[in-house]
Amino acid sequence: MSLAIQMSQTTPYAPGMFRGLSAFPITPADPAGHVDTDGLVRLVQRLAAAEVDSIGLLGSTGTYAYLTRAERRRAVEAVSASLSGRVPLIVGVGALRTDDARDLARDAEAAGADGLLLAPVSYTPLTEEEVYQHFVAVAEATPLPLCIYNNPGTTHFTFSDALVARLAQLPTVLAVKNPAPSPSEARLRHEELRARILGAFAIGYSGDWNAPAAVLAGGDAWYSVVGGLLPEPTLKLLRAAQAGDEDEVARLNARFEPLWALFKKLSSLRVVYAAASMLNLTQAQPPRPVMPLEDDNRRRVAAALQMLEG
Repeated sequence: MSLAIQMSQTTPYAPGMFRGLSAFPITPADPAGHVDTDGLVRLVQRLAAAEVDSIGLLGSTGTYAYLTRAERRRAVEAVSASLSGRVPLIVGVGALRTDDARDLARDAEAAGADGLLLAPVSYTPLTEEEVYQHFVAVAEATPLPLCIYNNPGTTHFTFSDALVARLAQLPTVLAVKNPAPSPSEARLRHEELRARILGAFAIGYSGDWNAPAAVLAGGDAWYSVVGGLLPEPTLKLLRAAQAGDEDEVARLNARFEPLWALFKKLSSLRVVYAAASMLNLTQAQPPRPVMPLEDDNRRRVAAALQMLEG
């Protein structure tokens, strides 16, 4: 049986799971890195109730790099069981070693994931050929559909359009999660990549402050940090962008601007942990050595949340 046929039988959502709003929640855990699965399920159930298009578990916001293999699997098992197939579940499987990433991919499949998100995590800078072979190896480990995670701010590797196009020829690599370019560059950058790739390959974007403009420019998905915390207002903004309503996008995005400013200044990870505690969703703290925000910045986060509520 071919890999493409296996994939179609294993995952009913492909390739549609890589379109629309993919909401990325934090992964609450204790100081020893033991995942609070009950707290995680509560976060995820809010996203499912809001009818997000997919849930991105164990992404950067989900602090996958700080968790052991066993805890990552516990998280996937708990979330998959709680969703019961209602929402596509995309799971991050990035790891330093290729064999570890393959094991994580197999774990995710066994635990109930519908798709995978793979970043080329490395200490030693990687070449394009090394990244390509890494993806080939992980794609061969499981028939689950896979999304390329282009996150140069963390991995210090930037996918060229040529490499994305090459990877798109693999039968289970169906999407890319790119950092959203500036609004002035979004349409040109999107069209340049789209011209290289035929078929239903999905081009989506992260970087919440620029992602709505990237969707307006033709992007297929918004991989969202804030969507994992505040799904309803994020969905409204995404739907306006999908409809091509520039005026509505501008109006709604203005309410997010104080939050975007804090994301850029303090990091979205620190901000979203603080916001989650203010909303009484979880009192979990970021994994050390990342520190929680101090009081003055927490007040700024509270004001940004009030702006959205208003």
